[in-house]
Amino acid sequence: MLKLRKATDKDLEAIAAVEAVCFPQAEAASRESLESRLAVYPDYFWLLEEDGRLVSFVNGMVTNLPDLTDEMYEKAEMHDQDGEWQMIFGVDTIPSCRGRGYAGMVLRAVIAETKKAGKKGLVLTCKSGLIGYYAQFGFKDEGISGSEHGGVVWHQMRLIF
Repeated sequence: MLKLRKATDKDLEAIAAVEAVCFPQAEAASRESLESRLAVYPDYFWLLEEDGRLVSFVNGMVTNLPDLTDEMYEKAEMHDQDGEWQMIFGVDTIPSCRGRGYAGMVLRAVIAETKKAGKKGLVLTCKSGLIGYYAQFGFKDEGISGSEHGGVVWHQMRLIF
């Protein structure tokens, strides 16, 4: 059975474990970074569980800044509950559960909640191979991001309501 819910501090170990299997070490959020994010904005972690096991999640902060910057990943205090933009830092699905639509299920929930909250929209960065995936949710590619996170070339994508 699938269950979508918000995170609590008790979810840290499971979130860190999923993050570690979803991204190369240079790109993955550290346990410490995830702990700091959970302490400041747990309601901006959307978790999908299958039979009680975390299989997918999306996390990010809210800000008035229009572009996602590397600084945001490590400085949870930049979160502004009343900000206009929902930043998405990660869309994680454990490899054995990919291809089942889980990430899309969580993303649709994040998009719907962000719209209901009256935000301007959402911003994320992705590698060029995922531009088409995010485009199906309405995100538009804005070109190469200023992000140098993990030493990778990222595209910034934006969904405006």
